[in-house]
Amino acid sequence: MALDITVEKLSGDSALVTVQGAMSLGTNLKILDTNLHQLIEEGVTKLVLDLTASPYADSAGLGVLIHAYGLIRSKGGAMRLCGVSERIDALLKLTHTEKLLPCDADLAASMAAIG
Repeated sequence: MALDITVEKLSGDSALVTVQGAMSLGTNLKILDTNLHQLIEEGVTKLVLDLTASPYADSAGLGVLIHAYGLIRSKGGAMRLCGVSERIDALLKLTHTEKLLPCDADLAASMAAIG
């Protein structure tokens, strides 16, 4: 399954990125990485990634998430994940990154938490 990425700017400093498909090493993951960097460079400091339709992430996918988190935090911002699958949740727990990447059950909870 190819990775499909939808970017929606919500306000001046907020954005929602919806990811469909597995976040695994390859060209499509690089496109996600580029989109996230571009949003942050454009001034987005509140970012929600909706992973409801993303069943899997490998170490490269996790690396993209952690790098985006670091960039947005360096600008005083926040990033949240929602709709995380059991496999991605297990990866976050295995790598102890669930403390860095807050996960919410659904989009409404992430949007409320990010403000």
